[in-house]
Amino acid sequence: MNLIDTAEMYADGQAEKLVAEAIAGRRDEVFLVSKVLPHHATREGTARACQDSLRRLNTDRIDLYLLHWRGSVPLAETVEAFLGLQAAGLIRNWGVSNFDVPDLEELISLPGGPDVATDQVLYNLSRRRPEFDLFPICGELGIPIMAYSPIEQGRILGNRVLADIAARHDASPVQVALAWVLRLHGICAIPRSSKPEHAYENRAALEIRLDRDDLAVLDQEFPPPLHAKPLEML
Repeated sequence: MNLIDTAEMYADGQAEKLVAEAIAGRRDEVFLVSKVLPHHATREGTARACQDSLRRLNTDRIDLYLLHWRGSVPLAETVEAFLGLQAAGLIRNWGVSNFDVPDLEELISLPGGPDVATDQVLYNLSRRRPEFDLFPICGELGIPIMAYSPIEQGRILGNRVLADIAARHDASPVQVALAWVLRLHGICAIPRSSKPEHAYENRAALEIRLDRDDLAVLDQEFPPPLHAKPLEML
């Protein structure tokens, strides 16, 4: 659990400053992710936003730099900016967030586009839309998925079915919800945690193995998508 996800948007940059405090003296121990806002994602704007994030994070590089969501700036221009930052050693990898299938297909068609390192999307038991077509194409292209809000900001934790499965595994609903997301190959979950005990609880989800019966019951309670729908965002 060495990945820290932040963005220039979060608390208007204050979140990045807080991360800098947390990783002071141990920068090499973490994999640092930040994001550029769509209206900053021009050639010059992306470089400027990255430099601002680096300053707030008090580091010389970002391990993974994402376009936060698709905006009006041509995608080719943003990719060109990412490649420039990568060549300069300011970012190690680049990716996207909240990209649906058409966006991803356009991205892959661009020069340098196939180097995209991830698509970070909203995914949890109650938000299964990406399973229909986005996950299959990411699997074909070898693009890992980062699942944000994997417990739906806590809104699903009072579900009776989830609680019953958790009790059978001597676990918490949080841990079962995270274990469900992590059941898939090529996906990681980035739950937010503000207390140390919650971080330890999240870590323990890696030890849970949901069986076929668990998954079938969860499919009944939280049905998988039967057709394509617009990708959801939070």
